[in-house]
Amino acid sequence: MPVDLDDIDRRLIDLLRRDGRASYRALGKKLGVAEGTVRKRVKRLVDAGVIRRFTVELDTSGQVHAISMVSVDPTVPTPKVAERLSSLEGVEKVYEVTGQYDALVVISVSNLAELNRCIEEIRTVPGVRETNTAMILRVITAEGRSG
Repeated sequence: MPVDLDDIDRRLIDLLRRDGRASYRALGKKLGVAEGTVRKRVKRLVDAGVIRRFTVELDTSGQVHAISMVSVDPTVPTPKVAERLSSLEGVEKVYEVTGQYDALVVISVSNLAELNRCIEEIRTVPGVRETNTAMILRVITAEGRSG
């Protein structure tokens, strides 16, 4: 069942995206509401599945990042290929997508040799027909800062 989000909910989610460790008191101050209100709203958003988890984002600036666009043989189910790709070392995420490619593979490894190894491993997965990989040079987040 969808949850109706009001302006305070949206602002609260945005603040939590920026700092998931912020106290309810600090969030309430920024939102202009009481700490108890923040606590209840966070609980409601978690219970409704709007907020699924609180996590840690690691500094991966010393790593090599890439996105590999993958075409899948039409005789092989894309979800099966995507599952196999997601299990490879160095693969952070796999997105099934529409368009020219069937999947986008997000790769994060320690160096170029590891990137090459990961790409070669992607190419050997049964059902992968073609790959096109782009290295990520810089990340601009929604907050406007380089990551």
